[in-house]
Amino acid sequence: MSRAKTSLTALILALGACASAPDPEAEAQAELARAIEDATKPATPEEIEAANNSDPLTKANFWSNEYNKDPKNLDVAMTFVSALRGIGSNERAIEVLSQTLVEYPDNPDLLMALGKVFSAEDNLMGAARAFEKAAVVMPERADAWSAFGITLDKLERHDMAQAAYDKALALEPTRTTTLANYGLSLALSGDLTGAETKLRLAAEQPDADLRVTENLALILGLQGRYDEMAAVSSRYAPESVVKKNTALLQEMVQPVRSWDALEEAPRASAPSRPATAERPKASASKPVASESLSLAGPASDDETQADAPAPAATGLRLRRTPG
Repeated sequence: MSRAKTSLTALILALGACASAPDPEAEAQAELARAIEDATKPATPEEIEAANNSDPLTKANFWSNEYNKDPKNLDVAMTFVSALRGIGSNERAIEVLSQTLVEYPDNPDLLMALGKVFSAEDNLMGAARAFEKAAVVMPERADAWSAFGITLDKLERHDMAQAAYDKALALEPTRTTTLANYGLSLALSGDLTGAETKLRLAAEQPDADLRVTENLALILGLQGRYDEMAAVSSRYAPESVVKKNTALLQEMVQPVRSWDALEEAPRASAPSRPATAERPKASASKPVASESLSLAGPASDDETQADAPAPAATGLRLRRTPG
């Protein structure tokens, strides 16, 4: 072989060796690209199932990572908010919902979730605005109108609340929670007859719970119909509790003595009135002042929360139905 051919062969082999040698910079970039791809890759169904079955903090951390991968993913954002609420992180939940609403400003599910978190934080005006917007953008959602009504009742705007309940019932006439909360709203307005009508309808529904029955019994008692109150209460409560509640309510709503009797009572010279064996009955038509009722807070499916403690003097209360 000639010297020229030998030199050419050596050059080709040298160039081939250079071309096949690994490039450290290219390998680093490829590794970085793979790491980024792995970091942004959605979790597998198996990973999601494992996270959802874990403790609340682990679940929240998992969905925080998923949310950071894709903040514009609506389903991920909603799941993350639910996980945040599970650990009581309402402020972060509001932040996530607010950011997601920038991308989906008229999404009723986001608005409903925001209203519930505001309600949990006792931001009633914020909750009312969120529920109202949800009802406006999707007027066929009975739960949105009902949640709006509950919030208005908490703001003591009972007429507006009742208008919202009417819209909800126009969509779902037998919705138990709406009927029950409508009844409480009417009671707070002093309309015990209307309250009874709504609560009776609620109590007739298959999914009516103990709160509905308790509220109906209390409304009957406030009208002086103690036998009916006892009959309704006895469906769930022991006889001793029924008797105690009836006696307490009779004591609470008995009519106040006349002004003449009040004026005569302190006078030593005035003859004392003979004691009567029978306790006077309350007037069924007399409206009940809202101060004599203690309303518990609501909630929704998860709305709305724990019932407020009953007044120490009576042990009786009206309890709002979640949702």
